[in-house]
Amino acid sequence: GNHPIVPVMLGEASVAQQMSVNLLKNGVYVKGLWFPVVPQGEARLRVQISAAHTRKHLNRALEAFSKVGTKMGVV
Repeated sequence: GNHPIVPVMLGEASVAQQMSVNLLKNGVYVKGLWFPVVPQGEARLRVQISAAHTRKHLNRALEAFSKVGTKMGVV
């Protein structure tokens, strides 16, 4: 269903940690979650979307995810 929290599943904690750092360097704040918060091997980023975000904000976030994800080999 529709929900403002979108998980981006990455699997490995180190990947989630590094991606969250790299996204922040690109102006996008996301929360990384890994064990013991989530089961081992199910690390993820938690992206929270709000009605206050404009299309410009969302496009910027998508561009950052594409750039960082491609560089890290997860996209």
